[in-house]
Amino acid sequence: MVKSVNVAIIGSGVVGSAFINQLKNLKSAINFNVVYLARSSKEAIFSSDYKPVDLASYKTANAQSVLSLDALTKFLKEGSKPSILIDNTSNSSIADYYPTFIKEGISIATPNKKAFSSDLKTWNEIFDSSNAPNGGLVYHEATVGAGLPIIGPLRDLITTGDKVETIEGIFSGTLSYIFNEFSTTDSSSKVNFSDVVTVAKNLGYTEPDPRDDLNGLDVARKVTILARISGFNVESPTSFPVESLIPKDLESIQSADEFISKLPNYDGDIQKVKEEALAENKVLRFVGKVDFKENKVSVGINKYSFDHPFASLKGSDNVVSIKTDRYPNPLIIQGAGAGAEVTAHGLGLIIDTINMSRSVFVSITGSNKWYAERIFWPFL
Repeated sequence: MVKSVNVAIIGSGVVGSAFINQLKNLKSAINFNVVYLARSSKEAIFSSDYKPVDLASYKTANAQSVLSLDALTKFLKEGSKPSILIDNTSNSSIADYYPTFIKEGISIATPNKKAFSSDLKTWNEIFDSSNAPNGGLVYHEATVGAGLPIIGPLRDLITTGDKVETIEGIFSGTLSYIFNEFSTTDSSSKVNFSDVVTVAKNLGYTEPDPRDDLNGLDVARKVTILARISGFNVESPTSFPVESLIPKDLESIQSADEFISKLPNYDGDIQKVKEEALAENKVLRFVGKVDFKENKVSVGINKYSFDHPFASLKGSDNVVSIKTDRYPNPLIIQGAGAGAEVTAHGLGLIIDTINMSRSVFVSITGSNKWYAERIFWPFL
C-alpha cells in the first residue's frame, strides 16, 4: 500500500521555489500531499478538505490569508495522515515555534538555522520533544553546508561511539569566495579586499548588506550547531570569540552603499595580515573551529600552508575537516555549500528517502526509531 504524508511548506522564495520544483519531479514510494503552501508572509494555498495543492500552478492559484502558527498546528493535527512541516525561511518566529510543532507530533525539515543556533535551552527543548514517544522528528541537514552531507555523517560517528577532537571548516560560501580571491597562493596578486567584496556583492554572493556576511555571525551559527551535535554545550553564537571583518568605524554606517564606498579606506589593515601570511608561505581563510582538547570554539581568520586542503579551495565552495578517534587523519567533506538548488537538494534528500512520521517508522522497524535513523543516516 502506498503511504501518504501531509506536507506543509512555508516559503516559496529562492530556496522554497527550488525545493517545490524538485518535489514536483520527485519519484518516491511515498505520496507527499502538499496540503498547505504559504507562498508569502500573507498568502497561503490550502483547503479544509486537505486537497493537495497543485504545484504546477501555485504561483498564480487563488490564495487565502496565512494561518497563524497555532492554527496551522491544529490544521495539520486534524488531518488524517502524518504531517511534515518544511520551513524554507530564516524566520525567527517560526523557528521559535518548532518545539510546539514537535510536541504535537509534527515533524520538521528545514534549512533555517535560527532554532538550532539560538540559546541552548531551545536546542534541548527541540530534541527532548523529538525524543518523546509521540513527538515529531527533526531534520536540519541543510542548516550547515546546504546540500553537503555534514550533519548526518557527524551524528553517525558520534552515535556509534566515536569521539570528536576537532571540527574545522569554511562554512560561508560568501567568505569562501572573498578569501579565495583575496588571499591566493599567487604572491603577485595585488587585489584589494574592498574590490573583492564589491564584486561578490555584484555577483549576488553576499547579503544585500555585506556586513551581514562580514560580521561572522552566520559562520558562528553553523559552528554552534556542529559543536552541540558533538557534545559541546555552546550557550549561543555570541558566547565565544567571533572575529568581525567590519571595521569598527563602519559598523554604524546606515546604508550598504555607504559602507561599500568607505571600505577601501581600510584595505591596508587586512592587506598587512595577508602579506604576513604570504611571508610564511600561507594563505588566509575565514574558518570556524571546535576544539575539544583546548575546550574552545572560535570563528575568525586563520593561516594555512599552500598544501593544506583549505588553501586549494575554489570559488564559493565549503569544506569541513573532522578529526576524531577513528579519523586521526581528518575526514574532509568539500563541495558547494550555498545556493538555492543545493539547499533545496538537502531538503529533498530527506523527504525522498524517508517518511518522517513516527507511524511509518513503526511500520518499517517495529517502533525502533534508532534503527530507522541508522538505516537512513546520510540524510538525517
